[in-house]
Amino acid sequence: MKKKVNEMEYVYAAMLLHSAEKDIDDKAISSVLKAAGVEADGARVKALVASLGSVDIDEAMATAVAAPVASAAPAAASGGAADAAPAQEEAAEEPEEEAGGFEGLGSLFG
Repeated sequence: MKKKVNEMEYVYAAMLLHSAEKDIDDKAISSVLKAAGVEADGARVKALVASLGSVDIDEAMATAVAAPVASAAPAAASGGAADAAPAQEEAAEEPEEEAGGFEGLGSLFG
């Protein structure tokens, strides 16, 4: 029995194809998902491919990864016991910012 996929598997399949420098089309996405033993929804595959037509994937990934790095830099540079409380606050906020960076990619596909 094949497993149904959630929207992130579609994104992962597209990212895998992109990193392998392969065309991201309906057939390729479906093939990647099939190879992983999951059943893809044809409509979602078509929506993903259509959404990616206007997206620079390299730029989107760089933007998503750069957001958490930029927010962590001030915390790392501050150091010292007097700065412990602000550093903890920044660390507590960091997961929200990480989710926000990748949320932009996820919102393209669903």
